[in-house]
Amino acid sequence: MDEPDWVPEGVDTSIPSVARTYDYLLGGAHNLAVDRRMADEMLRVLPGARHLVRLNRSFLRRAVTHLVRRGVRQFLDIGSGIPTAGNVHEVAGAHAPDCRVVYVDKDPVAVAHSRMLLAGDERTDVVLADLRDPEDVLGRPEVKGLLDLDQPVALLLLLVVHFLTDEEDPVGLLGRYRDRLAPGSFLVVSHATDDRRAETMRRAADTVRRARSRDNLVYRDRAEVTALFTGYELEEPGVVGCALWRPDGAGSMADTPEDNTQVYVGVGRKPAPGERGT
Repeated sequence: MDEPDWVPEGVDTSIPSVARTYDYLLGGAHNLAVDRRMADEMLRVLPGARHLVRLNRSFLRRAVTHLVRRGVRQFLDIGSGIPTAGNVHEVAGAHAPDCRVVYVDKDPVAVAHSRMLLAGDERTDVVLADLRDPEDVLGRPEVKGLLDLDQPVALLLLLVVHFLTDEEDPVGLLGRYRDRLAPGSFLVVSHATDDRRAETMRRAADTVRRARSRDNLVYRDRAEVTALFTGYELEEPGVVGCALWRPDGAGSMADTPEDNTQVYVGVGRKPAPGERGT
């Protein structure tokens, strides 16, 4: 069977993609049968999965809006996935048209579709790279050409750090990004947890592993997510459940209390020398 024309040549379409599965859960059209099967299995063990990804997208909107109001004009979104409505450049640009955004993902389908969608937009760019290699990401011509790392940058890591194992030292890895960013830069994180409904979340993680996805979920508790902000000053209200970070309307929260706290989120600012850090 022929593949859709938006799938890059050489992509193994027998293995589900986290980015494409996320797209499906958000109601997007750029996903394959293998992704939909994994998502449907996820929904059987975690019926609130659609709520979780939509709450995450709502948090993205609120966080980006907050940062633009704080004066940020540069955004580096790693693990950006397949573009859907309400992406970073749309949210930021609605408040400040001079914002610049670089999207980074390791999924060739996500990157190819992003490039197609953003063609001709001189204030955005897309990079095929992996979060695990900060020096490669920050050294890419697309990043250096569009973002000035001597000025504040917002580093966005939404629903991606939980694919790093403990052996990969996520705190240390994020510290390598922090050390390259200018004072006044921000870190934005959303991260799945099994602090609530532990058995259900374990079955959800098992679903990803059984599907032969190249990514495995590693849940972390609130203290572990807070540690990701080492070297940053947390913005109020700190690390909280996704829906509890400055909610601004009905779309910010789910009806089920557990869904509102199944993902921890936070926004931190890198202080200037002499300022108190986390």
